[in-house]
Amino acid sequence: MEQNALRDLARRAKEAALLMNKATSAAKQNMLEGLARLLEENAAAIFEANRRDRAKAEAQGMDAPRLDRLTMTESGMADMRAACLHVAGLPDPIGAMDEQWVRPNGMLVGRMRVPLGVIAMIYESRPNVTIDAAILCLKAGNSVILRGGREALESNIVLAGCLKKALSCAGLPSDAVQFVEAKGHQDVVELCHLDEFIDVMIPRGGESLVRAVTSEARMPVLKHFKGVCHAYIDESADCAMALDIVYNGKVQRPGVCNALECLLVHASLAASFLPRVAEKLATVRFEACPIALPYLGERARPAGPESWGHEFHDTVLAVKVVQSFDEALAHIARYSSQHTDIIVTRDLENSSRFVREVDSSMVGVNVSTRFNDGGQLGLGAEIGISTSKLHAFGPMGVRELTTTKFVVMGSGQVRGA
Repeated sequence: MEQNALRDLARRAKEAALLMNKATSAAKQNMLEGLARLLEENAAAIFEANRRDRAKAEAQGMDAPRLDRLTMTESGMADMRAACLHVAGLPDPIGAMDEQWVRPNGMLVGRMRVPLGVIAMIYESRPNVTIDAAILCLKAGNSVILRGGREALESNIVLAGCLKKALSCAGLPSDAVQFVEAKGHQDVVELCHLDEFIDVMIPRGGESLVRAVTSEARMPVLKHFKGVCHAYIDESADCAMALDIVYNGKVQRPGVCNALECLLVHASLAASFLPRVAEKLATVRFEACPIALPYLGERARPAGPESWGHEFHDTVLAVKVVQSFDEALAHIARYSSQHTDIIVTRDLENSSRFVREVDSSMVGVNVSTRFNDGGQLGLGAEIGISTSKLHAFGPMGVRELTTTKFVVMGSGQVRGA
């Protein structure tokens, strides 16, 4: 897209954001409920567009994890419609007063929730992000610019059309959704320079994409570079539970950012637990430390320095035996990407320490890493997981797509000194 066309697109998004800031809760609810109906009515066209995208991707040799993220299924479509209805029913944060207090001079001071403004989403592969990102942004009173990958272009065009129609039918500005038909990397660079119109960038994709956006952006970026997720199996763990959690984290969808990448096992469990891991995770290849290696069978090879802190995006799992709880914490502190880390334990003190001391956007006790997802945590949908701490940490929902402004109510107070 030409630079002038992108500037005009961003300008229209900015103008629409002023109207979205004033949108009523009822209008936003009507829009989201209407979108759910439009997705159902246009399901055949969406699946056909996705079929064409997948055919092109397969012909170009796309790898299996990315092809999985590109593919739309009946259950995925049902999830998108359910997300629209869930987000429609969430409380509207805009205009809410988070807190209020009275100053000694009688002024009433408060913090009011307000939209961020214009949010630009840069993402790869997953067409469902077009819907998930947009519905959260719009519910929070923002405009959104959607720039998906070329591999999902036809799917995204149909989905963006549904979004614009839903806005128009609800009496809201259709310009609140702007779709950029991806032509090349230059589109991303140009968007990153439009800070006069765009308030926040959210890149969602591989580490190279996120770093490229972060290096070019002239506005704040909500980001995570990679998901190096750990599971520590404590010496008091229920091993049957641990086995199910490890299997789910690694095998269910190995190509996603909350998939398990490193398994830490207390030394007292290594001989009994690791052979069960090898048997259960029959499709997984292991990169193992010297202690773990003999227990994992023929699919294991010695781990190297590159095995730790690595996001495999595949059926590969790094495995390390640790001698203590503190060694597990030290390994996570060194190699975690601050995305998701979990412990399996029956020890209350260790679970409490793990939750308190591990510095990740989600820490879990006796649950799979796969739950670090906005939809799974009750936020309605998933726009992305921030591993930076300003201004959000973890999955971003409607509330995380707002900020606050100070509101001061007085009765003629003036400042002295």
